[in-house]
Amino acid sequence: MTRAPAAAKINLSLVVGPLRDDGKHEVVTVYQRVALSDRIAVERSPDLSVAGFAGDTLVRRALECIAGGDGASFAARIQKRIPVAAGLGGGSSDAATALRLANALRAEPYPADRLRAFARELGSDVPYFLEDGPQLGTGDGTELDLLELPQDYWILLVLPRKLTKSSTENVYADFDARGGERGYEKRRAELLDALERVKRPRDLAALPPNDLASSPLARELVALGAFRADVTGAGPTVYALFLHGHQARAAQERISSEGRTWLTAPAWYR
Repeated sequence: MTRAPAAAKINLSLVVGPLRDDGKHEVVTVYQRVALSDRIAVERSPDLSVAGFAGDTLVRRALECIAGGDGASFAARIQKRIPVAAGLGGGSSDAATALRLANALRAEPYPADRLRAFARELGSDVPYFLEDGPQLGTGDGTELDLLELPQDYWILLVLPRKLTKSSTENVYADFDARGGERGYEKRRAELLDALERVKRPRDLAALPPNDLASSPLARELVALGAFRADVTGAGPTVYALFLHGHQARAAQERISSEGRTWLTAPAWYR
């Protein structure tokens, strides 16, 4: 049996454009892995199975991608810590980790390019979790380029207690209904320009905000000392970036009545 953490992510910026011919949206996003992780264990097995999380679909699909060929089949166990449907990419990270672990157990592992192709089939966020470091995601989010971004700051995650998230599909449908794609090229250029100027953590504050979702909690967290706060992904989780641990801990204490909180930091490696 092999085991590995499956880290969450935040979107430090998410600029969304028009629908593509394939039914997905054009996006430009900044992926940053964080030190909040599920745990995935995979072993060879006569029958394909997934235990530990009844709501899983992606890990099973990942194992189905890797199974076959040399007669391989796998059993996986998921230990969940990342909240579900929260904009943190937990299911995508679990799937990418299962791909890697199962592939390593094959008699003839698939090459990296084949794994990336499987990941693209599983979802737009999954390929990111096969890579190290922060990444710029373009196209439908699966075209990735490594970014050299500062990593020396604290991250406070807040999952609002009073907010029920719409499905990701509904969030994008609302975006389309309000004509959210207008001005996409300008926002895209602003994001790429801002990234060029990032040298220190505080420079991340200049990145454009999330096009899909916003939260009043972001303003509260900035008032509590965050140099940047925004919704990650399609929400509803809000992240806040702090230069100092004592600021982040104080903000966590003040904001804890609003929902579940995690104090964490950037992570570079898978």
